Amino acid sequence: QVQVVESGGGSVQAGGSLRLSCVVSGGTFSRYAMGWFRQAPGKEREFVGAIRRRGDSTYYADSLKGRFTIDRDNAKNTVYLQMNSLNPEDTATYYCAADRNTPYGDDWYRPNEYDYWGQGTQVTVSS
Repeated sequence: QVQVVESGGGSVQAGGSLRLSCVVSGGTFSRYAMGWFRQAPGKEREFVGAIRRRGDSTYYADSLKGRFTIDRDNAKNTVYLQMNSLNPEDTATYYCAADRNTPYGDDWYRPNEYDYWGQGTQVTVSS
Protein backbone atom coordinates (compact mmCIF):
# COMPACT_ATOMS: atom_id res chain seq x y z
CA GLN A 1 0.00 0.00 0.00
CA VAL A 2 1.37 3.37 -1.02
CA GLN A 3 1.86 5.89 1.75
CA VAL A 4 2.64 9.57 1.32
CA VAL A 5 3.95 11.53 4.27
CA GLU A 6 4.72 15.25 4.29
CA SER A 7 6.90 17.04 6.80
CA GLY A 8 8.64 20.35 7.32
CA GLY A 9 5.70 22.63 7.90
CA GLY A 10 5.64 25.19 10.66
CA SER A 11 5.33 28.84 11.50
CA VAL A 12 7.50 31.47 9.89
CA GLN A 13 7.53 35.22 9.58
CA ALA A 14 6.87 36.96 6.30
CA GLY A 15 9.92 36.94 4.10
CA GLY A 16 11.15 33.66 5.53
CA SER A 17 11.64 30.26 3.93
CA LEU A 18 10.58 26.69 4.51
CA ARG A 19 11.47 23.43 2.84
CA LEU A 20 8.83 20.75 2.83
CA SER A 21 9.61 17.10 2.30
CA CYS A 22 7.41 14.27 1.12
CA VAL A 23 8.37 10.63 1.41
CA VAL A 24 6.57 7.94 -0.56
CA SER A 25 6.68 4.32 0.52
CA GLY A 26 5.02 1.11 -0.58
CA GLY A 27 5.47 1.76 -4.27
CA THR A 28 8.10 2.54 -6.87
CA PHE A 29 8.71 6.22 -6.29
CA SER A 30 10.60 6.77 -9.53
CA ARG A 31 7.49 5.78 -11.48
CA TYR A 32 5.33 8.52 -9.99
CA ALA A 33 4.82 12.03 -11.17
CA MET A 34 4.61 14.13 -8.03
CA GLY A 35 2.58 17.19 -7.22
CA TRP A 36 2.21 19.71 -4.45
CA PHE A 37 -1.10 21.36 -3.63
CA ARG A 38 -2.29 23.64 -0.87
CA GLN A 39 -5.58 24.47 0.75
CA ALA A 40 -6.38 27.46 2.90
CA PRO A 41 -9.42 27.54 5.20
CA GLY A 42 -12.59 28.12 3.23
CA LYS A 43 -10.85 27.78 -0.12
CA GLU A 44 -10.49 25.07 -2.70
CA ARG A 45 -7.38 22.99 -3.00
CA GLU A 46 -5.05 24.65 -5.45
CA PHE A 47 -2.10 23.53 -7.49
CA VAL A 48 1.34 24.62 -6.32
CA GLY A 49 3.70 22.70 -8.55
CA ALA A 50 4.67 19.32 -9.92
CA ILE A 51 7.64 17.37 -11.17
CA ARG A 52 8.09 14.61 -13.69
CA ARG A 53 9.28 11.14 -12.75
CA ARG A 54 12.92 11.75 -13.50
CA GLY A 55 12.86 15.33 -12.29
CA ASP A 56 13.69 16.67 -15.73
CA SER A 57 10.71 19.01 -15.87
CA THR A 58 8.77 21.00 -13.33
CA TYR A 59 5.52 22.94 -13.44
CA TYR A 60 4.38 25.75 -11.21
CA ALA A 61 1.34 27.86 -10.56
CA ASP A 62 1.98 31.15 -12.33
CA SER A 63 1.58 33.14 -9.12
CA LEU A 64 4.30 31.12 -7.39
CA LYS A 65 6.98 31.01 -10.06
CA GLY A 66 10.27 32.38 -8.83
CA ARG A 67 9.49 31.80 -5.16
CA PHE A 68 8.78 28.07 -5.00
CA THR A 69 10.99 25.28 -6.32
CA ILE A 70 10.34 21.55 -6.53
CA ASP A 71 12.98 18.86 -6.78
CA ARG A 72 13.16 15.18 -6.05
CA ASP A 73 15.62 12.51 -5.00
CA ASN A 74 14.51 9.17 -6.37
CA ALA A 75 17.17 7.36 -4.35
CA LYS A 76 15.50 8.65 -1.18
CA ASN A 77 11.89 8.33 -2.39
CA THR A 78 11.50 11.98 -1.55
CA VAL A 79 10.18 15.11 -3.23
CA TYR A 80 10.83 18.58 -1.87
CA LEU A 81 9.15 21.95 -2.00
CA GLN A 82 11.42 24.91 -1.30
CA MET A 83 9.40 28.01 -0.46
CA ASN A 84 11.07 31.41 -0.31
CA SER A 85 9.87 34.95 0.36
CA LEU A 86 6.83 33.63 2.11
CA ASN A 87 3.91 35.92 2.80
CA PRO A 88 0.71 35.50 4.85
CA GLU A 89 -1.23 34.52 1.70
CA ASP A 90 0.88 31.36 1.58
CA THR A 91 -0.67 30.16 4.83
CA ALA A 92 -2.33 26.82 4.12
CA THR A 93 -2.13 23.11 4.55
CA TYR A 94 0.28 21.75 1.97
CA TYR A 95 -0.33 18.37 0.41
CA CYS A 96 1.89 16.06 -1.56
CA ALA A 97 0.39 13.76 -4.15
CA ALA A 98 1.62 10.94 -6.39
CA ASP A 99 0.35 10.06 -9.84
CA ARG A 100 0.90 6.62 -11.32
CA ASN A 101 0.60 8.08 -14.79
CA THR A 102 2.30 11.10 -16.31
CA PRO A 103 -0.30 13.84 -16.57
CA TYR A 104 -1.00 15.47 -19.88
CA GLY A 105 -1.46 19.19 -20.40
CA ASP A 106 -3.74 20.80 -17.84
CA ASP A 107 -4.11 17.51 -15.98
CA TRP A 108 -0.98 18.43 -14.03
CA TYR A 109 -3.02 21.08 -12.24
CA ARG A 110 -6.04 18.97 -11.33
CA PRO A 111 -6.19 17.28 -7.91
CA ASN A 112 -8.35 14.50 -9.34
CA GLU A 113 -5.45 13.45 -11.55
CA TYR A 114 -3.40 12.23 -8.61
CA ASP A 115 -3.81 8.80 -7.05
CA TYR A 116 -2.18 8.97 -3.64
CA TRP A 117 -2.24 11.79 -1.12
CA GLY A 118 -0.60 12.63 2.14
CA GLN A 119 -2.32 14.04 5.20
CA GLY A 120 -0.81 17.47 4.71
CA THR A 121 1.51 19.70 6.67
CA GLN A 122 0.51 23.11 8.00
CA VAL A 123 2.37 26.24 6.96
CA THR A 124 1.59 29.47 8.78
CA VAL A 125 3.15 32.76 7.74
CA SER A 126 2.78 35.73 10.06
CA SER A 127 3.19 39.35 9.08
